[in-house]
Amino acid sequence: MKRTVLTIAGSDSSGGAGIQADLKTFAALGVYGTCAITAVTAQDSRGVQAIHELPPELVAAQIDAVVGDMGVDAVKTGMLANAGIVRVVAERMRRHDLPNLVIDPVLVAKSGDRLLREEAVDVLRGELLPLCTVVTPNIPEAEALVGRRLETDADLQRAAQEIAALGARSVVITGGHASGPDAVDLLYDGKSIRRFSAPRLATRHGRGTGCTFASAITAWLAQGAAIDEAVARAKEYVTAALEHALALGKGPGPVHHFYRLWEGGDR
Repeated sequence: MKRTVLTIAGSDSSGGAGIQADLKTFAALGVYGTCAITAVTAQDSRGVQAIHELPPELVAAQIDAVVGDMGVDAVKTGMLANAGIVRVVAERMRRHDLPNLVIDPVLVAKSGDRLLREEAVDVLRGELLPLCTVVTPNIPEAEALVGRRLETDADLQRAAQEIAALGARSVVITGGHASGPDAVDLLYDGKSIRRFSAPRLATRHGRGTGCTFASAITAWLAQGAAIDEAVARAKEYVTAALEHALALGKGPGPVHHFYRLWEGGDR
């Protein structure tokens, strides 16, 4: 049976993150990807040069078009840009009773450029997080959601529990911004903590890892995986895609979504 997934996010003109990374991930993992674009960005491997946010009603119309025609088995959100878009996405999630919502709480690009207005963070907490199956903040994003620095493992555990208390069914705090020989992601499912570890790769490349990880979870949930299985399989996929990252551009290059299909993995 075909599975259809929807990403609601911004467009990255360089193809390394955002809508483009989401759709590549969906295709690589065997689900049919659709999209609702929230913003058009001019960006490359070095940073974001310009952002044009789309009207919330146009974002809503894109969601309606996809859901009304195809239906969706899972939804992933990325860059939502502003409070109006966050509100309309939450409203459409409720109206259509959409399943398997994975939120990548994109606040700031890897280059440091802000991708969600500060006033929208409270709306994200209050209106969208209570609807989600999984939320996947990195450590800086988790800090923004709980309002304090997270420096120890105990800090991360408490933060995951606090974010879950906002309504998220499960929370994955990713470990890419931490230090140490392993990149460890922490999953809290409302009852217990589980960790997923992979060797930390010594590479300057890796644009799109957050988008790719959340999209991979979405793809596996759409195919019927349990949350812990979806997270484990997404971790394996993004680690391999990062291991085969492409040295494209003058800054950090993107992960290689189709490493399995290219001869040698690095053409």
